[in-house]
Amino acid sequence: MYFTQPTPELEFISSGCSILDLVLGGGWALGRAANVIGDSSSGKTLLAIEACANFARKYSGGVWYREAEAAFLPAYAGALGMPLDRVDFGKKGQRFNTIEDINDDLSECLHQSRKDKSPGLYIIDSLDAVSEKDELARKMGEASYNMGKQKKIGEMFRKQIREVEDCRMCLMIISQTRANIGVMFGDKFSISGGSSLKFYSSQRLMLAHVKNLKTTRSGIERVTGVRVRARTLKNKIGLPFRTCDFNIRFGYGIDDYRAGMEWLLDHKQTSALGITKAEVANRLDDSPDWDGPTYKRHNQ
Repeated sequence: MYFTQPTPELEFISSGCSILDLVLGGGWALGRAANVIGDSSSGKTLLAIEACANFARKYSGGVWYREAEAAFLPAYAGALGMPLDRVDFGKKGQRFNTIEDINDDLSECLHQSRKDKSPGLYIIDSLDAVSEKDELARKMGEASYNMGKQKKIGEMFRKQIREVEDCRMCLMIISQTRANIGVMFGDKFSISGGSSLKFYSSQRLMLAHVKNLKTTRSGIERVTGVRVRARTLKNKIGLPFRTCDFNIRFGYGIDDYRAGMEWLLDHKQTSALGITKAEVANRLDDSPDWDGPTYKRHNQ
């Protein structure tokens, strides 16, 4: 990974991890579409929560979180730093089951953002849980070409992407990985939605669950977090194919402090802070007595 200057004409939302911001080219770019891809327990929703928190700290515009998986717990998101009073989860009883629902809702949010003359953040969590009207109308097992969703997503991007840029809205779309069974070469995973999402996204970030983080207290071992590896599959904001590792601690979020210190240690840059390698190693000791920072940056 190389340090690069963010594109000067763009504005960014911090990802919640300084090293990941560098990988992304400055953070999540306003006026662009970003696709966050990952397998189970890789921090996809957490990155969306971090984006909401950091956007709210920097801008006064709208934050729209469209959850289609029926698996989101606002109270837990609030404990991680999501400003629940600033986030619009949709009207009571409103569902986002289809691409048509998302398209109409995005149009309204873009209109509101243009009216307010302020940037916005629109998150779809996740695209895989969104269907299309024709599919919902079909009976289970009824024959189809299964191409309706892809076509509708492409149509949505063609109609909305320029408006997203003009309104300085960050459109973040979360995708789940699907294994390509029997593949001997090429991509071993795929995502739903067709090629249009790959084409229109300026940033595509792949998250991989590396390992569980465990802590032993009073003789009892518990999983207290996960280690995640992030890799940019596409980046039209900065340099592509850069990677970084960071820890996610349950009930806390991204351990930004540790990620930065580990980077300095791995790249032999600890002298830049006037501390020795041994001092850094001691601070990163995984003993039960060290639980990381006591508060997050967006709570300062």
